[in-house]
Amino acid sequence: MAILEQLESPDDIKSYNTDELRQLAKEVRELITDVVSKNGGHLASSLGVVELTIALLRSFDVKDDRLIWDVGHQGYAYKILTDRKQKFNTLRTFKGISGFINASESCYDAFTVGHAATSISASLGIKCGIDHSGIPGNIVSIIGDGSISSGLAFEGINNLNQLNKKIIIILNDNEMCISHNVGALSSY
Repeated sequence: MAILEQLESPDDIKSYNTDELRQLAKEVRELITDVVSKNGGHLASSLGVVELTIALLRSFDVKDDRLIWDVGHQGYAYKILTDRKQKFNTLRTFKGISGFINASESCYDAFTVGHAATSISASLGIKCGIDHSGIPGNIVSIIGDGSISSGLAFEGINNLNQLNKKIIIILNDNEMCISHNVGALSSY
């Protein structure tokens, strides 16, 4: 029986063994490929983060922890594995689910995002809010090597230091972005 069909909640992923996780990744990739081939969308970026998404959902409690994706169109696997697998065939269709992470679409989407470089600054803002409110949970910013060198990302990192706030930043360094990376950081 298909692993993805059995998945009822992101918490289920925590109980899967290695073979089941591999099968889940395969099934998620197949679903993404099938839907994007019909509806359009961002195929490569979403296929590239399937295992990362599974690892994040296995490592964090997405009821309390907030995963802030830097590039919204990397969120297809996340959408499928949280609460939108049944609606995923409506991706990018009239009245269907968004092609990006969208806070009004799911309780698992902590921040609405389109394109790059917002995750660290957004994570800082969310961290300040939950610290003020006393709400528990980790803030996890997932940012790619194409975004980390932007001014907004640097501003977020500098402000984290200035305000002495702690978040988790995961750098997805896959050496790929929309156009050629430039600058000292990308060559480092």
